[in-house]
Amino acid sequence: MIDNNRLLKPNRKLAKSARIKNMCEYQALQDEAIEDYEGFWGRFAKEKLDWIEPFNNVVDESNFPFVKWFDGGKLNVSSQCIDRHLKDKKNRASIIFEGDRGDKQIITYLELYYNVNRFANLLKEDFGIKKGDRVVIYMPMIPESAYAMLACARIGAIHSIVFGGFSAEALRDRIIDADASLVITADGAYRKGKPYMLKPVVDNALADGSCVKKVLVVERNNEDIDWVSGRDYSYNELIKEKAPTCEPEVMDSEDPLFLLYTSGSTGKPKGVQHNSAGYILWAQMTMEWVFDVKEDDTYWCTADIGWITGHTYIVYGPLAMGATTVMFEGVPTYPDAGRPWKMVEEYKINQFYTAPTAIRVLHKMGEDEPSKYDLSSLKVLGTVGEPIDPPAWKWYYEEVGDSKCAIVDTYWQTETGGHIVSPLPYATPIKPSCATLPLPGIMAEILDTDGDRVEVGEKGLMCVTRPWPSMIRGVWGDKDRFVKSYFGDVKKDGKAVYFTGDGALYDENGYITITGRTDDVINVSGHRMGTAEIESAIKKCDKVAEVAVVGRPHSIKGESIFAYIVMKGDDTLATEVELIKEINGYIKSEIGNIAICDEMAFVSGLPKTRSGKIMRRILRAIAKNEEITQDISTLEDPTVVEKINNIVNG
Repeated sequence: MIDNNRLLKPNRKLAKSARIKNMCEYQALQDEAIEDYEGFWGRFAKEKLDWIEPFNNVVDESNFPFVKWFDGGKLNVSSQCIDRHLKDKKNRASIIFEGDRGDKQIITYLELYYNVNRFANLLKEDFGIKKGDRVVIYMPMIPESAYAMLACARIGAIHSIVFGGFSAEALRDRIIDADASLVITADGAYRKGKPYMLKPVVDNALADGSCVKKVLVVERNNEDIDWVSGRDYSYNELIKEKAPTCEPEVMDSEDPLFLLYTSGSTGKPKGVQHNSAGYILWAQMTMEWVFDVKEDDTYWCTADIGWITGHTYIVYGPLAMGATTVMFEGVPTYPDAGRPWKMVEEYKINQFYTAPTAIRVLHKMGEDEPSKYDLSSLKVLGTVGEPIDPPAWKWYYEEVGDSKCAIVDTYWQTETGGHIVSPLPYATPIKPSCATLPLPGIMAEILDTDGDRVEVGEKGLMCVTRPWPSMIRGVWGDKDRFVKSYFGDVKKDGKAVYFTGDGALYDENGYITITGRTDDVINVSGHRMGTAEIESAIKKCDKVAEVAVVGRPHSIKGESIFAYIVMKGDDTLATEVELIKEINGYIKSEIGNIAICDEMAFVSGLPKTRSGKIMRRILRAIAKNEEITQDISTLEDPTVVEKINNIVNG
């Protein structure tokens, strides 16, 4: 039995060949950054990036928070990911693609070079796309999605990927805000063995004719779709005649690389802007440090390219360092919960990176599946997106990793561009459900509202007190919103610092545990409690598969705690009274009586987006018996909303 407070030492055998082998090496790097911040980042920028022209200075903070990195330097991100590998890796696999139905492609670096160049030429010659133009990509998880990203980078266009599960309205909002010149989409894709369509969503988004005038369609499904004459063009036809060479555009370090929009459900979409040099530098460095990926490794991140995880840790990071990255179109439980482990065995995958939601689902649906496959190739397991609960962590560590693989519980955001707090797999003693320490060069601290570092066990605000190369460069078209959103809440020594919006605390080892969004709090009789903390306590019950906690208005307390719970078994409702008592017992033990749930709803599933994010706004509306106004078309299973509403409100 794993003690959740005991530190687990790294695998010493694997540490011998690691990039960062022990905590002494970690501390030496962090000390270097503290003592000579510019020298630290300048050294790695020179070592890791191929410059067309060298930079003049490392960082310019004179117009903080509008910081500039590697001013004067010129490069091209597409060349960083492809061209420089051709000398000695042209026949190495760059991308391994596995479709939902089991169809496969292995794309070498030379083939990637040709495919990206053809795509770049198509964008320039047929659509007139040039440096600085915005291109919206609304695509499934297929190789052409990566080609499109890299082709934009090659010619200096700014890509903005919209997750393929978003609605027409959400897509339209993002197209308008970016003032895009072109939309790249596909007719559709496959999910759980069945086709689903994307092109009709684009048609609806552009229905009034006020947005983009050109659409490029990749024919993946080859099903009948509507073609608008003069607007819609077939990628499959146009690409045939394109030349396989295209000179990369010379880009300044601070030229924008992409926009990625955060949720616009509560207002205007927020276009997070990342620029070229700093972003690709940190993408490569974190691949090397956090996953300890070697150039001959095969690495798999299960995310979608529509999210920042897919940008940094499916496409840009792995390719920048010359590794092999796996792209997977389907869902991990189709045709059964053994699908991921079958792929690990087949492709000899060395690093596996996924979300706690996926881990919990795989645990629930296929607890014994990992033992059926040879997973001995695995060296590092990763988690991303939310804090992972101890039971899921334990199963992941013991059953998937055979108690030998390090688990890197990575903490970061769309705005940070890459990991900022994470264990190093062969250096950091790991602790279940703990993000551990800031990465070298990241000056992350937990502060109180006065800007002072909090004491051990005291909850505070997760901040980064100095700029870093991959940080957000702005909110597209809205400087004031950028400053207000990220630099308006916390100051240290009188200077604004980046506030992540998350709460956190230090333990006795100086390790950082993320407690959840500071705005995801419930105020019970004047006591503010993070939902993540309550959910973590409930998950200590081994009968619970998933849980989401929200606040509900209460005439005496102000708010009461309402928990939606998915149980592992199918016959639990017959013992609901006993279950409530047992679960509240865990809460009482972990937090105290103040956090006991007044109400629990035992449900078959939770409303989640296709990326696995639980839509708590919907759950709050149901708890309050309010009309659900949110768009539910992006949910993995929209029918679950009505089912939950019937249970809660009859």
